[in-house]
Amino acid sequence: MSTEPRTAHLTRETSESSIELSLNLDGTGVSNIDTSVPFYNHMLTAFAKHSLTDLTVKATGDTDIDVHHTVEDIGIVLGQAIRQALGDKSGISRFGDALVPLDEALVQAVVDISGRPFLVHSGEPAGFEFHLIGGHFTGSMVRHVFEAITFHAGLTVHITVLGGRDPHHIAEAEFKAFARAFRLAKQLDPAVFGIPSTKGAL
Repeated sequence: MSTEPRTAHLTRETSESSIELSLNLDGTGVSNIDTSVPFYNHMLTAFAKHSLTDLTVKATGDTDIDVHHTVEDIGIVLGQAIRQALGDKSGISRFGDALVPLDEALVQAVVDISGRPFLVHSGEPAGFEFHLIGGHFTGSMVRHVFEAITFHAGLTVHITVLGGRDPHHIAEAEFKAFARAFRLAKQLDPAVFGIPSTKGAL
C-alpha cells in the first residue's frame, strides 16, 4: 500500500478563467471554495465533505457572459488533480457505489477508478437542463461537470437519478452520491496489495 501523500496542487489560466486548486484525498472533508458561482460553491463543498477530500478552489472567469466556462474549467482541473493525487493507484479499493436521498430526490452513483474515462448519466427529469438553479447555474451544467471530472480523472462513472422534483435537490443528490461513491473507491484498503487490476495497471 502506498504511503506517499495523495495530494495535488494545480493552476490553469486561459482567456476565459483563472483557477487554483489544491486537494488531499486522505483528508477529512475540509474545504475552502470560491468559484465566483455560488451554487457551484455549494456543490463542491458537498463533494469535499462527503468524499472526505480536503479541497481548496479559488477561481474567477467570464461569468458576466455565462458560468459555463468557469464551471467546466474547474471540473477539468478537479479531474486532473484527482488523477495526479491517485498516483499509481496502489492499494485502493477501486470500486465504490452509493444511493443518496435528498428529500424527494434519490440518486445512485457508481465509480470505478479504472483509468478509462466513461460517463453514463441518466434520469434527470425533462426540462431539468434548462432550469436556473439559484438563478444562475443551469441544470445542464451538472452533466458537464461530471463529464469534465470523469474524463480528466480517468474514472468510469454511472450516475442515475431515480427520482426527484426539485432541481436543487436533484443536483445536490447527484454531487453527494458521486462523492460517497468516490470516497469508497479512493480509500486505501489494507487487504489490497499492489494495483487492483488483473492487468497490473489502472
